[in-house]
Amino acid sequence: MPKGDLITAGSFEWFSEKSESNKKHGFSFEEILDAFQDPFFYEIFDANHSDINQDRYNGLGYAKGQLQVIQVCYTEDRRTHIISARPATSRERKMYYERIKKIYS
Repeated sequence: MPKGDLITAGSFEWFSEKSESNKKHGFSFEEILDAFQDPFFYEIFDANHSDINQDRYNGLGYAKGQLQVIQVCYTEDRRTHIISARPATSRERKMYYERIKKIYS
């Protein structure tokens, strides 16, 4: 069920109410779009939240001065639909930096 109006910004989209409720983490979805420009941004398939109708991914990237975890899915019209966003946990930060070390070693 949709959560408010569908907002589009370039190749991204999200529901207005979801973005508004995400401010409990200190930012709206529009404010974390820079995470997708992080040169070390990467996505991991989220088997726990995916189902037969929708594949979900968790992306890790920097925005607003901190590492963010952004859950997304991809639409039929090639948009990235943002589902949720939050600051990364210490375990997720460790994964992110270990991946960078692997790239440069």
